[in-house]
Amino acid sequence: MSVNQPLFHFFIFHFTFLILRVSKICNFFGNRYLAFVILYTNNPIMKKFIRGFVYIILLIIALFSAFAVVTGRTYLFEAVWYNFADIDDYKIFTNNTVVTGQPQPWDLGAGYNKTPLPADLKKMLEDLQTIAVLAIKNDSIVHEQYWDGYSDSSLSGSFSMAKSITGLLVGAALKEGKIQSLDEPVGNYLDEFKQGEKAKVRIVDLLTMSSGSDWNESYSNPLSVTTELYYGHDASKTAVGVNIVQQPGTLHRYKSGDTQLLGLLVEKATGKSLSAYASEKLWQPMGAEHAALWSTDRIGGSEKAYCCFNSNARDFARLGRLMLDSGRWKGNEIISADYYLHSIKPCMIPDEEGKPCNYYGYQWWIIPGKPDIFYARGILGQYVIVIPSKKVIIVRLGKHRSAQYVDNAPAEVDALINWGLSL
Repeated sequence: MSVNQPLFHFFIFHFTFLILRVSKICNFFGNRYLAFVILYTNNPIMKKFIRGFVYIILLIIALFSAFAVVTGRTYLFEAVWYNFADIDDYKIFTNNTVVTGQPQPWDLGAGYNKTPLPADLKKMLEDLQTIAVLAIKNDSIVHEQYWDGYSDSSLSGSFSMAKSITGLLVGAALKEGKIQSLDEPVGNYLDEFKQGEKAKVRIVDLLTMSSGSDWNESYSNPLSVTTELYYGHDASKTAVGVNIVQQPGTLHRYKSGDTQLLGLLVEKATGKSLSAYASEKLWQPMGAEHAALWSTDRIGGSEKAYCCFNSNARDFARLGRLMLDSGRWKGNEIISADYYLHSIKPCMIPDEEGKPCNYYGYQWWIIPGKPDIFYARGILGQYVIVIPSKKVIIVRLGKHRSAQYVDNAPAEVDALINWGLSL
């Protein structure tokens, strides 16, 4: 049977181009594509080379697909296709809606947007592809700015700022008695933690990232459980599948899996989804102006408690306002004063360097050199920064964060804090 050569050439080129796109190599080769086609169709040696290249690519894809299916890691298809996490990933995931009630809009300060950002801070933020920066002082917005088509109502991902939200929901469940004590074994709520070494893990150990589990917090390794949790479709199975390899409560090591377990625990304790509970305890009482989306592992599944809460700068700022008033919103106590204090107090559990952890509490980050300042933090530079002494809240959302650190925080956090102290 003869092969339609033009059709074969068309398939080879466009299939190859698709592969190049998937691997992001097309960003470099895309402009050379037309010249490449012309060269191929007029050069027999190049024809042979390209056929061999395509066969190798097909073999790699076949082997990769077989590995993913045989090992049950079908999430790898999505991980390879999407390649890198993005602030708009809620568009590729299923989501539960965090509904709001009666909106409580922010007041605009008398000097609203009259003073521009300092030039060096503005350049830093723009170099890091910031999409939103917002400053609130004394309950009024004094500055806000948006880039790249985003606005005060645009959704974007929180990434690990969601850990602070999940921490607040644990506090809310504790306050209303759904959780009896933070010293309770996790096994009181999750059956998989009832026996063996897992039975030693307490709720407080998850809050302080000291569960002692073997969770692999790798973002670049497609085979890590963190990648599986992000792209996979059974968050519960992934989270409870850890082994306890160290005495709980003795080593602080940052692990998204610990927060995912907290989310599962809150679901069990309250009988509600995290989205429904977040709506009841946070979004409605705080008067959020827009509904949020919390990404899930599948339709009808569990929220990704450690990440993927999607909202806007103005509504994210409400989390800071809640914490600025010690866990109360306009007199309504959402979390207890004691839980609030422990949330923003360094846990001081030895970290991987053997030093007391003076930068992390109950799912909130703390500035060691300025211990009264605390913040929620996401991997691509999402922040809700609270400066109690100035009654200032700063929100920054964006696509990148600095690789340089100042006082255990990305450099832009330090720059934003210095700006906030000057307001």
